Amino acid sequence: MDLLTFAWFDLWSIKIPAPVTLGVICVVGYLVSRRKKVLEDSSPARRELKRAKAVAQELEKIAEMLRRDLASHHGSIARFKERITNIGGQRDDASWQDMCKEAEEILRPTLRLASQLSSAYDEIRQQTNHLMTFTEVRTDALTGVSNRRALDETLETMFAMQSRYEQPFSLAIFDIDHFKKVNDNHGHLFGDQALKDVAWLIDDTIRETDIVFRYGGEEFVVVMPNTPLYRACIFADRLREVVHDKLDLTVSGGVAAARYTDDPQSLLSRADAALYSAKTAGRNQTFHHDGETITASRELAAVPVSAGA
Repeated sequence: MDLLTFAWFDLWSIKIPAPVTLGVICVVGYLVSRRKKVLEDSSPARRELKRAKAVAQELEKIAEMLRRDLASHHGSIARFKERITNIGGQRDDASWQDMCKEAEEILRPTLRLASQLSSAYDEIRQQTNHLMTFTEVRTDALTGVSNRRALDETLETMFAMQSRYEQPFSLAIFDIDHFKKVNDNHGHLFGDQALKDVAWLIDDTIRETDIVFRYGGEEFVVVMPNTPLYRACIFADRLREVVHDKLDLTVSGGVAAARYTDDPQSLLSRADAALYSAKTAGRNQTFHHDGETITASRELAAVPVSAGA
């Protein structure tokens, strides 16, 4: 029995609703179909394999949660059905009152499961969106990281998840300092290689759940799910130091955390304003925009975790 057949049989056997089942099967199918290409293409393989592994782990958690809760609920319903059969034509009020009370007890977890299934379906959509960033139309041809189209789709998903489940996220924009001089002094081929090096270094530094995008020219965006502002600042400043240590380049960064009043454009605009402040402050720095003021990120990164959340 191959992986797809097993996945379909296993999910169908516990009676997971068809939309959720199909979502899982599609994602598993995508992972299987991409496996050979990932192994053959050694350049982006590390990126894809790292993120695909994280997606697979998230899907496994979702499936296990659904399996456990649905199995338990299925047992309760089976017992309730047996009780109805045993009562049969009995007319005593006490038995029927007990049945009504038991029905109410089953109804509560039923409603909770409906909410969990809805949440699981949204999680599958989010993880599928992460997988979609692997495809060629969502990949920057030069650097191999995700492109602007993938960024737009990812931000749309992230804002939906924030609105429904209060999941925080942040993003950072990084810009290579004095990139025009790099091209002018060394040529465009050297500049292209510098872009590849920076993209690889960013992608090698981020977590498995984060995604890096080429935003345009020499700018890159990193989207960080479940990350408050102070943690995003810590990451941004650490990345700036890594680039400075490992490459003959420096980068400036702008950081912002999504607010409930934000949309993709306003969030990017705040991060971009913070980036501009980092540039005007002398470059090779990171600043953040908290919605009201723009401040050097090293100040927020220094705040203790308990106070910075």
